[in-house]
Amino acid sequence: MKAKIYSAVLSLLILASCQNSLDLYPLAEPSADKWYSNEVEIQLALNDLYRIDWWQWDEDGTNNSFLSDDGFYRQSLSQIKAGTVTSQSVFSTNLWRDCYKAIARANRAISALNSAETKSKVSQAKLDVYLAEARFHRAAQYSKLVTKFGDVVYSDNVISIEEAYAIGRTDKKTVTAKIYEDFDFAIKNLPLSYPTSAVKRVSRGSAMALKARHALYEKDYRVAAEAAKACMDLGQYELHSDYANLFLQSTKNSKEVIFSIPRSLELNITIGPTSDKITRNSGGFAAANPTWDLFCSYLCKDGNTIDVSPLYDPRNPFKNRDPRCTATIVEFGTAHLGFIYDPNPTAIQVTRLSSNSKVTNNDNRANAQFASFNGLVWKKGIDDSWLQNGRRIAPEQIIIRYADILLMYAEAKIELNEIDKSVLDAMNLVRARAYKVTLTDANYPAIKNGNQAQLRKQLRMERRMELAAEGVRYMDLVRWRLAEKVLNRPIYGLLDPKDLKEKIVDKNLWFFAGTPKIDEDGTPDFSEMAKTGLIRNLVPTTWNNRQYLWPIPTQEIQINKNMKQNEGY
Repeated sequence: MKAKIYSAVLSLLILASCQNSLDLYPLAEPSADKWYSNEVEIQLALNDLYRIDWWQWDEDGTNNSFLSDDGFYRQSLSQIKAGTVTSQSVFSTNLWRDCYKAIARANRAISALNSAETKSKVSQAKLDVYLAEARFHRAAQYSKLVTKFGDVVYSDNVISIEEAYAIGRTDKKTVTAKIYEDFDFAIKNLPLSYPTSAVKRVSRGSAMALKARHALYEKDYRVAAEAAKACMDLGQYELHSDYANLFLQSTKNSKEVIFSIPRSLELNITIGPTSDKITRNSGGFAAANPTWDLFCSYLCKDGNTIDVSPLYDPRNPFKNRDPRCTATIVEFGTAHLGFIYDPNPTAIQVTRLSSNSKVTNNDNRANAQFASFNGLVWKKGIDDSWLQNGRRIAPEQIIIRYADILLMYAEAKIELNEIDKSVLDAMNLVRARAYKVTLTDANYPAIKNGNQAQLRKQLRMERRMELAAEGVRYMDLVRWRLAEKVLNRPIYGLLDPKDLKEKIVDKNLWFFAGTPKIDEDGTPDFSEMAKTGLIRNLVPTTWNNRQYLWPIPTQEIQINKNMKQNEGY
């Protein structure tokens, strides 16, 4: 039985094959026993730790990965939002497997780098840098495991098959201490930066940033604040001048990006085809969309929520909103992917920009049944280049960026109730950049004061506006214990075309037939709007509190009597 069941923990035994079409820097197939004989081979082996497989976002906008309340795919639900996660769920099993594969490679590298043979050929100063790189990757992978599964199997060595079949789970506090040790070693030994011509590798700031993220997720607010502040004080990072431009595939090597995995069209390291986020007029499906929950979370230009701001107009809901709203979601009546985007059911035709001619509007549900179910489509990171190269794209996979560090620092200090000018400045730097002004400029709604509860709400709304569609919202909901509230709310959208025209458009209620209340956590509540019958419950979501921790994969339980399952599975 044991011989027939694959276990991810067995990845801790040996370094698996490094052949993969996604490798940016292939290993030229060296044999395991010959690795680390010189610096070139060391660097090539460490390159495998950057494999894109090991660095996937929680949410990448595909039809089965919308875990949070920021996006959805027509009327389908991920297992998280359906409340049906099991120990055989593919997404959680794959994460467990991939993390342990990466850990196996890191452990194998660390073991080899500490060998007498390698030490005889490479200076200790260089070995410390290589060890720091490997330990950074090990810490980052264990961090993902701990935040999703709680107690996990921990080993910092290559282990025997007998050990693999018997090793149990280690308390997550113990694992977190080991994670901090690895990050601290990386912080001490990694370089501050690399020459611009060098291959991109993790730096001292990368280790500080991911240490801060792990500490924040574990509510170690003192550690989080100190690590984030240390990263800020390096002076290596700054906010990109143009928020919308930062996420385009043409933007490379921004000083805002602290750690990313590069992609390349030339080397076929791409995402695609990308049809689910491309509008129907442009030949896509427009099936993966932002939610109304996200759309209504963007503040108005006076810094107030839409339910209290006099600037908000439900008939023209994109007007007077935080600039990140229209940088993330396509504004109605504007140019997008070669057409004017207009989901209004009376807009039977729209303009094709290349010929300035009218064509059938397939982004309108009166013409196309499967046009966006709520009228919204994604804009963040999407431009005309998405229609080229067979719709394959190659943006950097940003793992963490400076805006996140600023907001993590502010959050940690707020939770410590150590609120001072540095907290407000960190939040306002992020907000000011969205308005393309400086921190001290008067032409943006700066956050000027507030008690702990008020600033907590402001911080959470700021994170949502700033980091939408970047794969971090789900873990924010988990660590704030908000998943049980917002992921038990339905996903709302437009009425069917006939009713939409008669009950909404003809009565001058387009786009919103009301305004949702923004609750104490900064999240929209559509329950009162739903009672009017003027919006449609597309699909109800169901959260199960057991999902605050994901289940240990079935195969791990089957082969190991010492492996205990998380509660509720």
